[in-house]
Amino acid sequence: MPHPRPAFNTTLSRWPLGAALTLASWALVQGGDLSGSVKERATDLGVPRAIVMVTDATTGLIAGSGATDEQGHYSVTVPGSGRYHLRASKLGYVPAPVAVSEGTGDRAVDFALSREPWLLAQPDRKPVLDWETGAGKSYLIPALEIPTFLFLLNFYDRKASPDLMENGKRVYGTNLTTLKNHALHGPWGIDTDAFAMNQFNHPYSGTVYYGFARSAGLSYWESLLYTSGGSLLWELGGETTNPSYNDQIATGIGGSFFGEALFRMSSMVLEGDGTPPGFWRKFGATLLAPSASINRFAFGERFKPIFPSHDPALFWRLRLGDSPHTDFNDQGTRTTISRHEATADYSLVYGLPGKSGYAYDRPFDYFQFDLTSLGSRSNPVDTIQIRGLLLGTDYELGDSYKAIWGLYGGYDYISPRIFRVSSTSISVGTTFQWMPTPAFVIQGSALGGIGYAAAGSVSQVGERDYHYGVAPQGLVALRVILGDWAMLDLTGRRFFLTGMGGDDPGGREAIDRLNLGLTLRVYSRHALGIQYVASSRDARYPNRPGSHQTVGTIAIVYNLLGTTGFGVVK
Repeated sequence: MPHPRPAFNTTLSRWPLGAALTLASWALVQGGDLSGSVKERATDLGVPRAIVMVTDATTGLIAGSGATDEQGHYSVTVPGSGRYHLRASKLGYVPAPVAVSEGTGDRAVDFALSREPWLLAQPDRKPVLDWETGAGKSYLIPALEIPTFLFLLNFYDRKASPDLMENGKRVYGTNLTTLKNHALHGPWGIDTDAFAMNQFNHPYSGTVYYGFARSAGLSYWESLLYTSGGSLLWELGGETTNPSYNDQIATGIGGSFFGEALFRMSSMVLEGDGTPPGFWRKFGATLLAPSASINRFAFGERFKPIFPSHDPALFWRLRLGDSPHTDFNDQGTRTTISRHEATADYSLVYGLPGKSGYAYDRPFDYFQFDLTSLGSRSNPVDTIQIRGLLLGTDYELGDSYKAIWGLYGGYDYISPRIFRVSSTSISVGTTFQWMPTPAFVIQGSALGGIGYAAAGSVSQVGERDYHYGVAPQGLVALRVILGDWAMLDLTGRRFFLTGMGGDDPGGREAIDRLNLGLTLRVYSRHALGIQYVASSRDARYPNRPGSHQTVGTIAIVYNLLGTTGFGVVK
């Protein structure tokens, strides 16, 4: 029987000195007595003479009350079967996080700390974050942190690049007049920064703003607003150049998609196996989401509670490889490079459909994160691809087909050596698992939507080497799993970049990306495989000749699989 959701109540603050401890949980009983313990959080000692009140969860009427004994134990008689809301309070205590238990039969289960924490108290007056109820979150702290970070970033840029000029002005020589003029007069447009700056650095900056808000207890949607607000503040007052809406989309929206994936992975590292995180887990979490770790460190107990994952079904894989063969074709000139180039990629699928009791109530309760790096100084990041379910639900067709569907958010950065594409997008689609037999399983996704994208050749053409525009796009991904010994991956992407919303309205680009891989398990979590990646770009612009480019790469790879192997949800 699944645990009910925790409840939190502060209505007993009418007691002197602002009452104290008010914590709650649900219990389901058949009548009889509710019994348990109220304990100090810091010492694990019982709290004597604390008042325990039981109310009917349906009517809100008081069903019984009592007090703890000298050891902190209580027993309250309830009139009959039903769902009850329990609260405890004592002068000098404030609310603290709760975990939930439930009881059946004549007596409720023991809520003592030794079994599952229920009524936990801490003898101080600082609020503590509760992720399930929202208690202890702060709107003010990130509202101060984000502008402070932007001020320090602008100060650093002034010192690091004092002579950087554009349109006769120092780029970072801003003041309040700059902010006022940009806010009132703009003009908004598309900037000419380098591709990596606009499409990677700016979204990553958005993850910093996002981490400040998210780690302060704000929801995804609230953190999205803070991230967009931070991006707007920088566009208006961070530089003397005109504000750009391409940065607002990439930083504010793309940064929230990127940021939520990093925040979830950081929280998952801290959560671990349920034991308190040590140095290395904290270090890993900090690398993934540094601004969230700043809040955990700076505010101590208040933001120490770890975001609950609700135990999603996972698949992850670390892949290391060697690419001995790369085939380039640029405008009909075929170039084959036979050289050994190291590759590394990490893939995580979080919240695979099919797990009993797991719900998709929060944005990114399902997401996929893929990162590929190349052993090349000129092109170290080959791909970052993120897609997550923003709004949706699960469904099933019979016993063998489990799936989710809804609205997905996506951030992509793809740079296969001679051209590149990046997009922030919204799509509608589905993710599924079909298991006709335990030895033959198909997992996959099909998405279609629209984004705002940048694409172009690495060769300089005009003031900027890439173009912006609204971009319809689609994805089909399949993973065929044969028992616990083999897996075949296939993912196809298409981006169709239009000139709408860009500075070259007559242009068109069609970009395709195909990933095909075969993985054979050798022993335990170790596997070997072969991977083929093909990318193509067709570009047509009215003021210059068309362009056709292709890249094909073969790699031999070693795979370290996660503890769930190939990720079948049984």
